[in-house]
Amino acid sequence: MNDLLHGPAYQPKRRLAKWLESRLPVLSFVHGSFVVYPTPRNLNYWWSFGGILIFMLAVQIVTGVVLAMHYTPHASLAFTSIEHIMRDVNYGWLLRYIHANGASLFFAAVYIHIMRGLYYGSYKEPREVLWILGVLIFALMIATAFLGYVLPWGQMSFWAATVITNLFSAIPIVGESITTWLWGGFAVDNPTLNRFYSLHYLLPFVIAGVVALHIWALHVPGNNNPLGISVKSKQDLVPFHPYYSIKDTFALAIFLIVFAWFVFFVPNYLGHPDNYIPADPLKTPAHIVPEWYFLPFYAILRAIPSKLGGVIALAASILVLFLVPWLDTSKVRSATFRPLYRQFFWVLVIVGIGLGYLGSQPPEGIYVVAARILTAYYFIHFLIIMPLLGLIETPKPLPASISESVLNPRPAAAAGAGTGARS
Repeated sequence: MNDLLHGPAYQPKRRLAKWLESRLPVLSFVHGSFVVYPTPRNLNYWWSFGGILIFMLAVQIVTGVVLAMHYTPHASLAFTSIEHIMRDVNYGWLLRYIHANGASLFFAAVYIHIMRGLYYGSYKEPREVLWILGVLIFALMIATAFLGYVLPWGQMSFWAATVITNLFSAIPIVGESITTWLWGGFAVDNPTLNRFYSLHYLLPFVIAGVVALHIWALHVPGNNNPLGISVKSKQDLVPFHPYYSIKDTFALAIFLIVFAWFVFFVPNYLGHPDNYIPADPLKTPAHIVPEWYFLPFYAILRAIPSKLGGVIALAASILVLFLVPWLDTSKVRSATFRPLYRQFFWVLVIVGIGLGYLGSQPPEGIYVVAARILTAYYFIHFLIIMPLLGLIETPKPLPASISESVLNPRPAAAAGAGTGARS
């Protein structure tokens, strides 16, 4: 199969291109990876979010670097420097709104990307390393976004830093030392802000490095596809350009329209009004709420009555994603041919949305009870349902090849409709 995943070799025609190619073959790398790279011919628009995520990472890095030129990482000046950026820096308001809303759109895209991988089985052999690198990127994004949320040094920023860093103190033996190191002292103060600023500046470049490994790991086995079947012949493939470069560009344009709507019409819709109040260590907000993309994990954290138990559940909710390639015992990749798994997948999506809602509510009464039920289901889905379904589910028959499904879909559809699944 690997022999099919190589397009025509790059042949430079101009003297400058030949000179560069003989010394640094970057043009042939780009040509082979992003122009003639053979891609399954049946990819849908859910596969466009990979390119969207690369674009959004670039936007976050560029706007972040420019904002860092005007930001002052000092507890007495940070909030004022944000106001300076908004009011006095040329187009500073635009840069900040792009960066702040870009983080939200970045997470929206990555959640869709992860759900696509879970639905179509993109984590299965031989793509385990690809999946692990993707989850690692997600974890780094969470750390980077949390560090960035603290930098405006508003009320919600300060108290979010206080609450989350305090969680490390629950770790036996080393917890207090880790917390003191994060704070740079014995409370959240100026040293904490300096540490968070430096790490927030560094981590996006670490993410970019892991993304490069992620793309490399993708190009070894090649793309998965909605059918979840392996490439059988060159008829199953088309070159990445112009077919998918145009398709991804169109998807990116639609995504940017949504992005622009947030930036220009509702730039503060996804933020919290308390963060426009300067940080006050003596006044705790009535309800400490993180950014929306943290809410499902925040609900899991608060669902456990023990502080240490909540920290363990929070960490486990991300760590379990690393194990998905081995927890799913089914031989069939795509949920298109797995009727039972498809139903449980949508239940998982509803559970994730439900946890997000519960994370935004006060930790009391029915909200806590519901959060505990949904948290339990989240772990049951991965640790019990996924392994069990691979043993009891009867999948629908797969098409003989990608090209058969694309060029002659009716016989494959009729064959698939003739069988069900047993439970």
